[in-house]
Formats: sequence, C-alpha cells, structure tokens
Amino acid sequence: MKKFFSFLAIIAAVFLTGCGEDKVADAKQLDSVAKIKEQGFVRIGVFSDKPPFGFVDKDGKNQGYDVYFAKRITKDLLGDESKVKFELVEAASRAEFLVANKVDIILANFTQTPERSKIVDFALPYMKVSLGVVSPQNGVITDISQLKGKKLIVNKGTTADAYFTKNHPEIELVKFDQNTETFAALLDGRGDALSHDNTLLFAWVKENPGFKVGIDSFGDKDVIAPAVQKGNKALLDWLNNEIIELGKENFFHKDYDATLKSVYGDDIDPESVVVEGGKI
Repeated sequence: MKKFFSFLAIIAAVFLTGCGEDKVADAKQLDSVAKIKEQGFVRIGVFSDKPPFGFVDKDGKNQGYDVYFAKRITKDLLGDESKVKFELVEAASRAEFLVANKVDIILANFTQTPERSKIVDFALPYMKVSLGVVSPQNGVITDISQLKGKKLIVNKGTTADAYFTKNHPEIELVKFDQNTETFAALLDGRGDALSHDNTLLFAWVKENPGFKVGIDSFGDKDVIAPAVQKGNKALLDWLNNEIIELGKENFFHKDYDATLKSVYGDDIDPESVVVEGGKI
C-alpha cells in the first residue's frame, strides 16, 4: 500500500511540475510587452545598407521607411521614440536574431513566406513587394529565360535567392551577404544581372544611370511585415493592434511621403507599395 501511495505521489508531482512549467511559460509569454516596458527600451532589427528602407546615413543615424515605422512603434510602446535600440542585421540573419533573442522585433524589409513563418511569427503587413531583375542598359534582361548561361547576383537568404534556387537551377547564382556587396558586384561586372525586391531596384536605378529594371515583377506578389520570436503572442497582438490603429491615421502613406517619395518621384504609385491597417 505504501508503494501505491508513493507511486501516486510521484505522478502528482510530475503533473504539478508540468502544470507549473506551463504556467511559467504562459506568464513569460504574456509578460513580454511588460518586460520591454520595464527594461525601458525595445530592440528592433533593421538593415544598415538597404536605402531607402533601412540604412545608416553619413551622420551615423538610422534612416528609412522601416526605421520611420520603428520609431513610431517605440513611441507608442514606451512613450519616447529615442528608446529604441537598433540592431543591424543582414538578410540571412533576420530570423536567427529572433530565435537567439537578440532582438524583440525585426523590421528589416522582411518578406513573409511559408518557410519563414515556421520559424518566426509575422504580424500584419505594411508593404507590398515582388521580385525584379536589374541589368546594364547595354545588355538588358527582359525575360528570365535570357539568364540561362549567365551569372545572376542575389543576396543570401532573400526571396530572390530562394526563388531561383528552387525554380531555376540552370541559372548560376553569385551570392553575397550584404546589399552593398551585391550591388557593387553588378557595378563592376561580376554578374550579368541582379535580382532583389522590385521596390529596392526601382530606387537603385534612380541613383545609377546605365542600369534598367528589365523585369519589374515576377513570382508571387508578397507582403512585408514585422516579425517576432515564435510564440510571442503578447508582442504579436500588440503589433497587430498598432498596425490597425496606425492605418486609421493613414500612417504608412505619411511614412511613404517622408522616406520614399523623394526617391521614387512620380514613377511609382504609392498604392503599389503601401499597405494601411494590415489590409491588402
């Protein structure tokens, strides 16, 4: 009989320990927004080399469409936009920064994909995007079939990298970690063309005469959204509500006017880029 009661005691202890662990996990998740407020700053991952979306200017300050949004998030979350700690990321390291808890939020022009959604949680979108291809005007690529036998430059870990790796193994890919390296390779002829988000390419050709976006859209019509650590429901819910509320004041069009309009001019319709209130 003693053995029987001892067995029941062990089972109860295991059950209670499991329940306790679940409660601790739930409390940790539910307290994520409160913890950010308690620590007094929010860590947001952004690009340093992807103008006009995320870049460091000549004075060492973070600028761009994503950064403008990040500052508003910080202001609404902590009451002061200066309480943001920008962490500089590369395309291939964005999910890794969340998994390793190096940032609270990624706002680095992160395209939402099914594969990435298995690793991180995406909030509502704030931009629309497609892939494009840019090439020299004296050898413009206007169709993907023309890339066979040529070198195509891409960034590691981007949707362009994934798309061509999966769908066009016949095309030789030249890969780099950073945007600066990628575009430098196109400029000095280490590749015949470059594929990236079309929103970035439209801006880049404005600053680089002699190049043309010969393929302005292909593949899926994607969205860009903030991302948080997988399972961080509290912060995800806060971000979703923030995006919905900002949509009511046309915030992302204001962001466009402040950071993108001077680059795109009248060539790009803001409605092809901006998403308000998370609604496509």
